[in-house]
Amino acid sequence: MNVSFTFRNTDAEEWLKDYAGKKIAKIQKYIDKPIEAQVILSVEKFRNVAEIKVVTKGIMLNGKEEAKEMVLAIDKVVDKIERQTKKHKEKIRNRKESASKAAEMALAEDPFEDEPEEENPGIAETRRVVLKPMSADDAMLQMEESKNSFIIYRDLLTEEVRLIYRREDGNYVLIEAGS
Repeated sequence: MNVSFTFRNTDAEEWLKDYAGKKIAKIQKYIDKPIEAQVILSVEKFRNVAEIKVVTKGIMLNGKEEAKEMVLAIDKVVDKIERQTKKHKEKIRNRKESASKAAEMALAEDPFEDEPEEENPGIAETRRVVLKPMSADDAMLQMEESKNSFIIYRDLLTEEVRLIYRREDGNYVLIEAGS
């Protein structure tokens, strides 16, 4: 882990660098890839401000906190960065789980594939779908990861059922179910 320190309006104290370095090392257990962290510690009148920017492959996390004592500001900002890291890791885990479930469904054989087609069209198969609440952007990301041609989901804000599919030209079409 590469940590750089910047001190503004205060002296660079070695014990403060060690303290911040140990606290930032706590974040590394949530991230597998090497970390670069930039720590800015500044004093403005009676406020101690700690700002941390963490850069890894794929994500950039920022946090800024102020307190009466520098140690408290460092603790607060490290906690903030740790929460951001956990949230990001959980988001990636959820995407991988949903992508693997979609891949399993795509690999499942169609039980009606060998039957000859009838002259009268009817319902050939019934599938039950659990509608996950997500945004349109999340639905597009999940569609790209799973290589599905469409996704039915429940909108996060309005709780309405929506369908999104990809056209042949690569653009997406969003269909909203109205009541």
